[in-house]
Amino acid sequence: MSRQAVAPPSSVLARLRFRHLQLLDVLGRTRNLRAAAEQLHITQPAATKILSDIEGMLQAKLFERLPRDMCPTDLGLFAVRYASTAVADLGKFVSELETLRAGGHGHLTVGAISASAAQVVTAGIREILQKRPRLVIRLVEQSSDQLAVWLEEKKLDIMVGRLTEPRQQAIFDFEVLSPEPVWVVCKPDHPLLAQARPELADLAEWPWILYPPATAIRQLFEETFAAAGIRSLVGMVETPSIFSTLELLQATEMLSLQPRAAVEKYVGQGLLGRVPVPIRRAMTSYGIVTRKNELRSEAMDAFVEILRTVARQQGTAGDAMAPVQDRDDSATIAPMHR
Repeated sequence: MSRQAVAPPSSVLARLRFRHLQLLDVLGRTRNLRAAAEQLHITQPAATKILSDIEGMLQAKLFERLPRDMCPTDLGLFAVRYASTAVADLGKFVSELETLRAGGHGHLTVGAISASAAQVVTAGIREILQKRPRLVIRLVEQSSDQLAVWLEEKKLDIMVGRLTEPRQQAIFDFEVLSPEPVWVVCKPDHPLLAQARPELADLAEWPWILYPPATAIRQLFEETFAAAGIRSLVGMVETPSIFSTLELLQATEMLSLQPRAAVEKYVGQGLLGRVPVPIRRAMTSYGIVTRKNELRSEAMDAFVEILRTVARQQGTAGDAMAPVQDRDDSATIAPMHR
């Protein structure tokens, strides 16, 4: 497509329709015009015409037509990102409007890492629902890197986790909630628990359940073992799911490095055992992450204040109950993120 002068913004806005944004959003995800047409319940020729109209309107080629798929150009990626945000915003508006019209109290979509979801976020949700019983809350549990993507795309209202890239400091506000010590856990009758003082070298003789490589807790694991001169393991399973990890721990003789907040309840109930090996490094504190310069809803402001209160209460209780070894666990090193 030849380069032409870009149409004035007012002209583009006058011609741009929601259907255009929907097609860009779906096509950006499917990379296939037929699949996009099916999702939008239109014919493929109609989808082709809509895309042609968009490219003509913007006077830019947004997708390369390949034999089997559609590859977005740099301008296409830019357009898809904004289209996806606009579609998500309008979807949220319609959903919340319907809830409010029906006498409800709005929606709140919360993203959380596993440790915060295990204690701070779940306690916060319980408290805000006591005050706003008709509030609709959607809780999404994932690693910080993925949650940050969804927060930027406005698929989340608030995230409890960590910043994972330097550029996020320019687009997000971050407020510290709590540090995150870790424990080595296993099944309650694991042979390692019979040893008086197991060492890290003893742990290398057993298979492990680990978080994926991009996560801070996996980096912490690898740095801890590398510092002890341990380079290989018997075997491993990688999963971001705390629920799958708990099932595997109880059914096998595998070990896992987990946030204390995620597993101490199970240790206390005798469903898991804690291997008394001090991990003298820790991840940075997690906190509340929100988009900068954005007007918050009343429900979101209330939830943020509840999270602050819950984190203070749980932090005070944790400090009072934590043994000396746990305080060693929380010694700080270079920032890590999950």
